[in-house]
Amino acid sequence: MNHSATSLSRALLGAAAILLATLPGFAATHPPLAIHGAVIHTLTGAPIPDGLVLVRDGKIAYVGAAAGQSYAADYQVVRAQVVTPGLIDARSTVGLSGLLNQPHDQDMLERSSPVQPELRAIDAYNAQDPLVAWLRDFGITTINTGHAPGALVSGQTMIVKTFGRSVETDVINPASMTAVSLGNSALARGDAGAGAGSKSPGTRAKAIAMLRAELIKAQEYATKREGKDEAKRPARDLKLESLVRALDGSQRLLITAHLQQDILGALRLAREFELKIVLDGCADAHLILAEIKASGFPVILHPTMARAGGDTENLAMDTGAKLQAAGIPFAIQSGYESYVPKTRVVLFEAAAAAGKGLGFANALAAVTIDAATILGIADRTGSLAAGKDADLALFDGDPFEYTTHVTGTVIGGLLFADGPH
Repeated sequence: MNHSATSLSRALLGAAAILLATLPGFAATHPPLAIHGAVIHTLTGAPIPDGLVLVRDGKIAYVGAAAGQSYAADYQVVRAQVVTPGLIDARSTVGLSGLLNQPHDQDMLERSSPVQPELRAIDAYNAQDPLVAWLRDFGITTINTGHAPGALVSGQTMIVKTFGRSVETDVINPASMTAVSLGNSALARGDAGAGAGSKSPGTRAKAIAMLRAELIKAQEYATKREGKDEAKRPARDLKLESLVRALDGSQRLLITAHLQQDILGALRLAREFELKIVLDGCADAHLILAEIKASGFPVILHPTMARAGGDTENLAMDTGAKLQAAGIPFAIQSGYESYVPKTRVVLFEAAAAAGKGLGFANALAAVTIDAATILGIADRTGSLAAGKDADLALFDGDPFEYTTHVTGTVIGGLLFADGPH
């Protein structure tokens, strides 16, 4: 079969797969896969040369050596040079940030009020935005996406697979974290960028004071809502209900902080209210590694190739390596970009980190199992093991080599293979 015919057949198979994925009972009926890899990185142990992954009903049925392993004739056979777990973007705004960069597809930041934890990503996420499919073409199977940095409390994030069907069918966790920003982007200064549309806060001390006041209100609200006298219970308040989840630990705060004083402010607030938080961005992390390590909180590090300036003036491409050496759990993200195409690609960000001291294995972990662990989904994805979701990325060479192509992406057992990317 010639190249054009092969590309056409792959495109038709991809379109048919997406159509099938929307049908009831799809998970139990789509073809099983036999994925052969010259090297398979499971992230549960040493790489497997001449390996095999068997997929049935959306789950991994077997992963190990291909030698001596048989499978039925109904398996669709797929071959790749390198097979890894599907990549995970631990912090994104894709699906709220759309490809066109026009008002109608830019729902990642609401500027009418500085504190809006009640805003839910699931109510705005567009699973069929072309950016979702674009990321999938790079082996990215799962994203933690939602409201962007740029307001003191901008809203919530969600964890979703990149199938591209609908938010209801693709979602894993509809309310993953509540996004908080400390630093210039959240301050209402004339030169503060995204935060300039709000009247408050105007300084860092005011930002922390506002957060503290809202958390105290949420504490009082929770106490009153639990009162025995129903007549004295306050009416439901969506903002305070969201903050109560932060106080009881059921929904962590994702606090974007880059400068060391903002990171320390986040840690101070967490101690005061016994919060569970995830540090986001952390351009200055290498300046206060001991403090971050002592906190026990994980980091979702800024994109390796992010531009330095403003709050990120001290960022460095080897910060991931320094976090790893210090024993601080971290993942790599695409983050929020204000320009088209509105997102970075964690595959490339991890590749850059690998070349700046992190190394191949640790960089791959930062966009697979370590990201899954921080997001609380490691029981489902992030590594290749029997019983886990069949989320895989297939490559024709070293994943972190610039000239390598993604030859296929598997999500929940569904193969997307429209050609190399």
